[in-house]
Amino acid sequence: MFSFFRKKAPTPPTPALPEAPTPSPAAPTPVAAASTPAAPAAAPRQGWLDKLKAGLRKTGSGIATVFTGTQIDEALYEELESALLMADTGVKATTHLLADLKRRVKESKTTDPAAVKGLLADAIADLLAPLQKPLVIGEHKPTVIMVAGVNGAGKTTSIGKLTRHLADSGASVLLAAADTFRAAAREQLAVWADRNTVEIITQQGGDPAAVSFDAVTAGKARGRDVVLVDTAGRLPTQLHLMEELRKIKRVVQKADAGAPHEVLLVIDGNTGQNALMQVKAFDDALQLTGLVITKLDGTAKGGVLCAIAREKPVPVYFIGVGEKLEDLETFDAREFAQALLA
Repeated sequence: MFSFFRKKAPTPPTPALPEAPTPSPAAPTPVAAASTPAAPAAAPRQGWLDKLKAGLRKTGSGIATVFTGTQIDEALYEELESALLMADTGVKATTHLLADLKRRVKESKTTDPAAVKGLLADAIADLLAPLQKPLVIGEHKPTVIMVAGVNGAGKTTSIGKLTRHLADSGASVLLAAADTFRAAAREQLAVWADRNTVEIITQQGGDPAAVSFDAVTAGKARGRDVVLVDTAGRLPTQLHLMEELRKIKRVVQKADAGAPHEVLLVIDGNTGQNALMQVKAFDDALQLTGLVITKLDGTAKGGVLCAIAREKPVPVYFIGVGEKLEDLETFDAREFAQALLA
């Protein structure tokens, strides 16, 4: 069982009166069964936490060494400031965390440097808490999810992983290969479609907006729960391509006035402060609703989530620490903070 999203329960139908001879029409099959537990089993989540700790070791080791001294003084805070900046936490988030940490140390009357590390984990968890939000599937049918990102961020692979987990949880998924700019992207998405036994809408050299329109129309006609739209990777500085993204969004709205219901940006955790710039640029163009942070394994720049939380708090739906299917999971602020300083 994978806890990749929270299924919004449909409004329960009005109970039929006992004497009514005609039964009410059957409600659509929900994506997740009503008996699905709210929290995943402890063992699988613990396994994920272990992977996250291993993935963030490069980031955390530089910060954790600060607390190996014998006293809490200004030198410790200066060293911690340097370590946070080196982890791409950013100036604003670093300043906030240091001020918050000093307050916590004063209020708790802590004298042991090792205990300060736990207080820092609390401060980071509180800073990241606004980013923790579940992806809701079921409020709309279909839920149209538009996915953007720069080349190499792991966008199409993340779509494939998300498709698998949605399908495993009972959601019917339709893929839209709107990355017509790169032939390999269509082929890659088609492989994921075959692997997950889901349908895909694609056109050889077709207009990305037209493909997206056809996919949303088909998703509505076929009663699919989710339509995932894979767009072409591009840099925020490629203005003509960014305008193409806006066009896709406008055309999707013609197929479904409320769509896209989610606009996700996939960003590479190794890019550090550049990831923050991407979030700002894509949000200006598309009004992002969520992020997927990939490739956090082995990075020394995991502090960028703190920078995002402080400067552009777009919810982080998923984080990834590897290439395997199970290496993409829901974001939990406290888990991340603890893993960062493990």
